[in-house]
Amino acid sequence: MISKRRPTRNLLKYCKSSPEVIRLTVMMYVRFPQSLRNVEDLLCERGIIITHETVRFWWNRSAALAEWPQLAA
Repeated sequence: MISKRRPTRNLLKYCKSSPEVIRLTVMMYVRFPQSLRNVEDLLCERGIIITHETVRFWWNRSAALAEWPQLAA
């Protein structure tokens, strides 16, 4: 049976931040039991100024990336 794969697309293509910052932000939100605003405050202490809505947006986009392998299988 031939599996139909969707073409891969970069879901973070239009983000103005670097992929490293996005990965750090999502990792902090997922790995540690923190709220979106706590992640925002921690990143602000490190000199990365973003809003909690940006953290939520990146998390939603990254969740789609994390689910991709299960959809392709």
